Amino acid sequence: MELYGAAWPLLQRLDAERAHELVLRLLAFAQRAPGLVPLLERLCAVRDPRLAVDALGLRFPNPVGLAAGLDKDGRAAAAFAALGLGAVEIGTVTPRAQPGNPRPRVFRLPADGALINRMGFPGRGASRVRAALRRTPRPLPGGAVLGFNLGKNAATPLHGAQADYVAVLDALYDQAAYAVVNVSSPNTQGLRDLQERRALEALLRAVVARRDSLAAGSGRRIPLLVKVAPDLDWTGLGAVLEAVDATGVEGIVATNTTLSREGLTDPHSTETGGLSGAPLRRRATEVVRWLARETGGRLPVVGVGGISHPDHALERLDAGARLVQVYTGLVYAGPALPGRICRALLARTV
Repeated sequence: MELYGAAWPLLQRLDAERAHELVLRLLAFAQRAPGLVPLLERLCAVRDPRLAVDALGLRFPNPVGLAAGLDKDGRAAAAFAALGLGAVEIGTVTPRAQPGNPRPRVFRLPADGALINRMGFPGRGASRVRAALRRTPRPLPGGAVLGFNLGKNAATPLHGAQADYVAVLDALYDQAAYAVVNVSSPNTQGLRDLQERRALEALLRAVVARRDSLAAGSGRRIPLLVKVAPDLDWTGLGAVLEAVDATGVEGIVATNTTLSREGLTDPHSTETGGLSGAPLRRRATEVVRWLARETGGRLPVVGVGGISHPDHALERLDAGARLVQVYTGLVYAGPALPGRICRALLARTV
């Protein structure tokens, strides 16, 4: 989009988090203003029934979703969907509002096509997210699927984590079509310890049990996924699969950000936090391919990490992902990226 190309130099002059907040406010405004969401959709979206994907018991209008992190509080889900996305995942949502880690906490690495963030789940809390979602126009443009990403508050000790995840599920269950258990952010102290086999199984059992109880009461059962770190070795990923198999979780999101700094050249590469973008692409693809092979394709995998070009999305789908998600790719490639990926997918069908 020409407008984004003109705006990009101006956004670069802002602190990365300020630029993010400005874009989010503009999208939230567009969602409230009559006629702007349909305009966004006409400018950006590619709609074609051949793009539809059936996964997790849901129908996605296309396989390209928004990764968690861009819209933590569900302020602009309909506007994001209007960009041509087949799914919008909000969050990470915590039970109570929290400020996150001190600023600055988001850094662009343009030399590496990457971002580093150490945000630490800042957000308004589950009750305010619920209120925002209740105000969101439904259905989302194009029939996009809405999901949410569950986390725990930083002040909650690990032994109390189950209650936090269940509380977010309780608050948002009737507002979305799927939920993702996030145990892989590197920016909340100790969170990744929940990926250990016994801890993860105990957490997933608690969340699945609550989901099943809510489903019995509402007659509506939403699928659950777990989001994993790219820094797990194959043994660690195998332990995650064992916990998933033991609890009946329906899918995996692969992957979250990485702590690796291998091959980086940008001066900001020494900042602490999770790295996303181009340097993550190879490892994220390897993890998707391994998960698809180990499960024989029976477990839906959502591929995320380093997708900034249509070829990257096709690569991830070829590796075994059923769906893909974008985040940092939108920052560098702009809002036309979902449409470009969809056009590449349609070219394959000709």
